[in-house]
Amino acid sequence: MGASDVGASKLRSQRLDIKTHLRQRFQKWVSRRIPSARSVTLDQKRLFIFPSRVGFFFGLCLLVMLIAAINYQNNMSFALTFLLATLFIIAVLHTFANLSGLTIHAVHAQSAFPGHQAEFEILIEKTKPREHFALSIQWPESSGVVVNLVEENSERVSLHVAVGDRGWFNPGRLLVESTYPLGLLRCWTWIDLDLHALVYPRPLPCGPLPGLATDEPDGSAVPIVGNDDFYGFRDYQKGDSLKQVHWKGLAKGQSLQSKQYGAYADSSVWLDWEAFPGLGMELRLSHLCYWAMQYDKQNIEYGLRLPGVSIAPDVGPKHREKILRALALYGLDEGDQ
Repeated sequence: MGASDVGASKLRSQRLDIKTHLRQRFQKWVSRRIPSARSVTLDQKRLFIFPSRVGFFFGLCLLVMLIAAINYQNNMSFALTFLLATLFIIAVLHTFANLSGLTIHAVHAQSAFPGHQAEFEILIEKTKPREHFALSIQWPESSGVVVNLVEENSERVSLHVAVGDRGWFNPGRLLVESTYPLGLLRCWTWIDLDLHALVYPRPLPCGPLPGLATDEPDGSAVPIVGNDDFYGFRDYQKGDSLKQVHWKGLAKGQSLQSKQYGAYADSSVWLDWEAFPGLGMELRLSHLCYWAMQYDKQNIEYGLRLPGVSIAPDVGPKHREKILRALALYGLDEGDQ
């Protein structure tokens, strides 16, 4: 790589750093000016207005017309130029008024799995008895919608955004903008509606859970990986917990063995964290999520055991939501929202 290429690379890096710094400063300024809230009313403090590309071209044409009118001392040219300039000023007032007075409410965020789209529902309400046209609304990663409030006082809008990893997902600041009525000016705002969607773990299939699917009658003991009643010994397998190793037998010269514990067969099943020894946290949660969905589809009564969390067996949509929520938020701090 030549010296010129190195210099060009450094220059691009410096420009990128400057843009990143300016973007961060702008975001901090917007956060102070328009803080997070569940409902935001658009007023002079929260709205920004600037000429659009068409507006800049219109202003350039006015400048050319003014120079021509001065050069030729033509009264009709002066009159037309000033008339169009007055039209531009009036458009500023109407474009601003088209957004001013609207109240945006956060309504609901639908939960989703990683890689899917979550639905975010908001309510747009007018607080003044006037009409609002061509309101463009979108989040940074969503497709936009256009809303007109003419006869209605409010309208619900649903936007879909692709979510990431499990936990709470924040779609970012909502962009509300309009160029009505002439397209010469753009009035917009960036608001944070404090709306978060819950992202569940990614469901990953695995083999049958040990000790959960059994043909034994109710009340009979079955060997599972857990910490209930002692059941017996078996040869040590890679991935077994060190707590289950039969250390006393090893000290006596016996082969390395693991303890087995028994539970009692029941019509309900338990999704147990200890059923996946040796696996990482995310993979365990993904397998538990998969089996929770499977048992819910089959209408089988099931419960959940996580370190520090226990949900009794049950069935139904509310129970499924409770289980998936526990899996989604396990190991995350409250500040992660």
